[in-house]
Amino acid sequence: MSIVDAHVHVWDLDRFPLSWFRDDLALPRAATTAGLTDAAATASRPLESAVAVQAADTLAEMQWLRDLAHHDAVVRSAVLQYTAGAGWAGLADAVLDEGIAGIRVATPGGESDLSDVPGLAALCDGAGDTGRVVEFLVRPAQLAAVAGVAAQHPSTRIVLCHLGLGAGAPDVAWEEGLGLVARQPNTVAKFSGLATRPGDGDRLAALAGTAFDAFGGGRVMFGSDWPMSARYLSYTQLVDDVDQAWGARTDALWGATARELYRV
Repeated sequence: MSIVDAHVHVWDLDRFPLSWFRDDLALPRAATTAGLTDAAATASRPLESAVAVQAADTLAEMQWLRDLAHHDAVVRSAVLQYTAGAGWAGLADAVLDEGIAGIRVATPGGESDLSDVPGLAALCDGAGDTGRVVEFLVRPAQLAAVAGVAAQHPSTRIVLCHLGLGAGAPDVAWEEGLGLVARQPNTVAKFSGLATRPGDGDRLAALAGTAFDAFGGGRVMFGSDWPMSARYLSYTQLVDDVDQAWGARTDALWGATARELYRV
């Protein structure tokens, strides 16, 4: 079973800046698809394709990702960051075409009820009308609001990045919030951004069980979060760890769900 990696980041600082980038983050100045291919070369499952999620929010980066989605052999689709502006997709409205599969609202430091995201209803309506997804990068306290958005826009596919947890500590409040999101049938979750160190198998196994219990096997997708994850463990080790954590549950995690959702 090959991998459709639902969450990677690619960039080139010689082409455009990343406002958050610092040398002490131990990340490359250019995260290329060639680097991704090399990283995945020894994985137990072959990398078929990947979805690039925008790392920052500039128009130059958006244009580069759009072009990459059209011409690259691995990155076949892109999800752009939401920055409010003219048009339902905000700044991304200028580059929307068939290579852009969705828009991500990245607001883990925002209001718990998402009330500080301008134009959110228009974004969801526009994405639904054009067959695109809306992704959310949020903290656990915002999960109830994400569930509310999904309920208000049932024809729009809503994607939850990193299980709404990332490297955080799972607790009852997070599980309850995740359950609220999962109860909406138009939601999908990414099993991504969860590994915090080598040998994180027990954590991943527990999170896999929670994700499966909440969403079932057909609404969870694997995402490597490369190259962010490469600071902790190799692509090969990550695939092995997630494979062991997911176990004999449906193989849709590795490709079928992402393939349908992102049209790759």
